[in-house]
Amino acid sequence: MQVKRLRLLCLPCAGASATMYLRWKRHLPAWIEIYPVELPGRGERLGEPLIDDFETLVVRLCEEQATRMRGDFALFGHSMGALLAYGMAARLRDVGRPQPHMLFVSGSAAPSMRDPERLAGLDNDRALIADLRQQGGTPQEVFESPELLRLTLDVLAADYRLCRRFRYRGRAPLAHPLHVLAGRDDDIDSTRLEAWQQMAGGAFSLSWFEGGHFFIRQQQAQVLATIERALGRRLEEVSHAAPAAC
Repeated sequence: MQVKRLRLLCLPCAGASATMYLRWKRHLPAWIEIYPVELPGRGERLGEPLIDDFETLVVRLCEEQATRMRGDFALFGHSMGALLAYGMAARLRDVGRPQPHMLFVSGSAAPSMRDPERLAGLDNDRALIADLRQQGGTPQEVFESPELLRLTLDVLAADYRLCRRFRYRGRAPLAHPLHVLAGRDDDIDSTRLEAWQQMAGGAFSLSWFEGGHFFIRQQQAQVLATIERALGRRLEEVSHAAPAAC
C-alpha cells in the first residue's frame, strides 16, 4: 500500500483559474496531495495585476511555491500551464533548487515546436470568443454573463500575450522523467508532442486519450488513473534509489 505522500502542483490553462483542478482532490488517493496553483489576476487573486510576460511569471511562481516544491513533489500543467510547468522545472534546475520527481505536460506542443500562427489575430473580443467556443471547455454560463465573460476575456487576452511572447531557448534536458498527455482529436500532431522527449533527462512517455483539447475533463477518470500509476512507479524508483540509512 502506498504510504509516502507527494505534492502535485497543477498549473491552469490560458483563461482559467486554479478551480479547474479542485475536483481532482476527490478522485485521487490521499497520498497524492493536489495543490492547484492560482495565477495572478484571476480566482482568489483577482485583485492582482495580470502578468503577460513568461519569464516574469515563472520567477514569481517559483518564489511563491518554494515551500511546496521541496521533498516529494511533481508538476502538472495543461496547455499554457504545461509551458509554465516546464519553465518552472527548468528554472529550479538552473538555480540549483530541488527538482520535481516528474513533470506532466498536457495538451501542449513541445516548447521547441510551438506553432507561431496558433494565436495570430486573437487580440480582440470577437476573435477570443470564437476561440473559446472552438476549443470547448468553457461553461455556457460564462458566455451568458457579461461580467463573467469580461473577466474571462481579459484573463485570456493576457495569457495569449504571454504565450505569444514566449521564446524557446535551448536548454539542457531536465533531470527527471517527463510524461506527455494528449487528446486524439486535438490539433497538436504527434511530431510536436514527441519533441518533448528532447527536454526529458529521465524517462519519457506519451499517453493518448479520446477527446479534443480538453480531454482532461472529458476523460478525467482515465487521466487521473494515468497520473496515479506514473507517480506510484516514480516514488518506488526514488525510494529504491535513495541511500540506505546507516
